[in-house]
Order: sequence, then structure tokens, then C-alpha cells
Amino acid sequence: RASCEMFDPRPQVEATYSQLCREVEGIRLENEVLRKFLERTTHEQPDGEDQLESKRNRQRRRHFPIKISVEQKCEVASSELEMLQQEMSVSQHRNERIADPLRAVLEETDIRINELKKDAYEFKRDIVVGGENMRTGKTMAEKVTRYMEDKLRQRDSLIEKLRLKNATVKSQLQKVEAQLKQKEEMGDVLHYIDFHQLQIENKQYQTRIEERNNELLRLKMSTGKTLHALNTAKQCLSDGIEELDGFNLEISARRGQLCAVLQDGRRAVANMRLAEKATMRLNREQGEAWDIPTTLNYVEQKAHMYKLNELRQNWERKVEIAEMGVKHSSKPSIEIAGSDARCHFAIHSMSPGV
Repeated sequence: RASCEMFDPRPQVEATYSQLCREVEGIRLENEVLRKFLERTTHEQPDGEDQLESKRNRQRRRHFPIKISVEQKCEVASSELEMLQQEMSVSQHRNERIADPLRAVLEETDIRINELKKDAYEFKRDIVVGGENMRTGKTMAEKVTRYMEDKLRQRDSLIEKLRLKNATVKSQLQKVEAQLKQKEEMGDVLHYIDFHQLQIENKQYQTRIEERNNELLRLKMSTGKTLHALNTAKQCLSDGIEELDGFNLEISARRGQLCAVLQDGRRAVANMRLAEKATMRLNREQGEAWDIPTTLNYVEQKAHMYKLNELRQNWERKVEIAEMGVKHSSKPSIEIAGSDARCHFAIHSMSPGV
């Protein structure tokens, strides 16, 4: 059992099965291509030659190999590829011929839808909303009639224009038919080679048109990039203009502040000059009154005066006492007179400003 689990053949069988499926699919595709090639070649041969060709094929089948060569496969594949390309081109032209009227119908439908939308908008604007009576709330018949008459006149003018255009186209068609008839009479008729040449020129013109369309697409892409860059530059310019406006407002505000600061500075300078003048004047006045005593001197002089007054009062009491003793004796009076004179001398000597 362990050996069976180690050597499991299922992955190998699955790989072989997938490879066989791919080979079968390839062989089926080759058979389909060969069948189509054989059907096409048999349909291209005339009816009288079918029997001869069948006999030849039966004779050749005896000598045919079992497998065809690679060169034969490539030849069959290239012929089938060319046939498929031709069928694709034919179907593409057929589809284009079918699609052109459908595109015209779609364009006409879009134009008609736009016209109906426009008419509905104008009818709502002029009749439903604009033609309503403010008093009664109903639509006025005169405006409806006038609107319909205007629309009918517009239709009549459009019909007349289309009739004139149709007449012009008919006249041009008659001229072209006359020219074509004249060419047929003169023998200048287009042959197959001319149509072939026209087809070649048409292909060349289509190639040029495709190149011009590619160039137009490239120019549109470059134009889109340029417009994107232009919008970015416009946005940057608008941002710069807004920033410049902000800067201008800030500059004007700063200028007002600067003017105010300059005025304050001028006032400060004027006040400083006045203060300097006042200081100089005070300095001059202080220089002129430099000999005036100070407050401390005044206080000291005042204290000294109080002391002298006390001393004077003491001496006056002493003199009174001495005068009272003079009445009793003359000698004592002489001594008192001498002491009084000494006292007055001492007072005058102690107070020089008195």
C-alpha cells in the first residue's frame, strides 16, 4: 500500500489526457480547414469537369500519402486566410452599407428629439407659464393661437426652403445624368480597369483619411493636455492675483500703521525737544539759584534758633532774678550788670546772623 501511494499514476494519466485533448482539438481544426478548402475548390470548378476531376481524384487517392506535408498545410492555411480576409472585407462593406442608413436614421432621430425638446420647452415657457392669466389662472387662448400660427409659419418657411433645395438637387442630378449620357454617347464610359483604378485611389484616400484621423486624434490629445496646462496656469494666476491682492491690502494697512508710527515719532521728538528745553531752563534756573541754602541747612538753623531762644529765656530769668537782688545791694548790682554785659556778648557771639 505504501508503494502504491508513493507511485500514484493519476498525474501522469491526467497530463497524457490533456495532451491528447489538445492534439485532437488541433486535428479537428485542421480537418475543418481542409474541409472548407475542399468545398471551396469543388464549388469553383465547372460542372463538366466534376466527373473528370472525381476520376482523377480516385486515381490519385491510391498514391496519396496518409498525411499531408507541412508545405501543403501552409498553402491551405494561407488560402483559407486570404478567403477569410476577403469575406471579412465583403461583410464589412455590407455592414457599412447597412449601417449608413441606420446612422442617418439615428442622426435624424436625434435632431427630431432635440427639436421636440426645444418645442416643448418653448411651449411651456410661452404658453403654460407665460400665457397664464394672473387673475383667472387659466391659459389665454390668444397666446395659444398666436403661438400655433408662428409655428405654422415657421413650418411653411422650412418646407419652402426644402422644396427649393430639392429642386436644386434635382437640377444638379439632371446635369450629371446629361453629362453621363454624353460620355456614353462619346464612348468615354468607365470600364472595369477604371473602376479598379478608382478602387485603388479610394483605398489610398482611405489610408490618408485614416492617417489624418490619427493625426487629428493626436492633436486632440495634445490640445487636451495644453488645455489642462492652461487651466492649471489660469488657476495659479488667479491664486497669485488673490495673493497679490492680499499683499496689497496688507501693504496699505502697514502704510497706515507706518504713518501712525511716524506721527507718534514726530510727537515724541517734539515732546523730547520740549523736555530738553525745559530741562535746560531748569538747569539755568538751578545754576542761578545755586547759593540758596538747602532744606537741611534750614532745619539745622531752625534747631539752632530754638536752642538760642531757650538760652535767652534762661538768661532773662537770671537777669530778672539779678535785678531783684540789685535792689538790696549795689555791689551785687554792679556784678549783675557785668554779668548781663557778658551775657549779651555771649549771645551776640553765638548767633552771628541775629
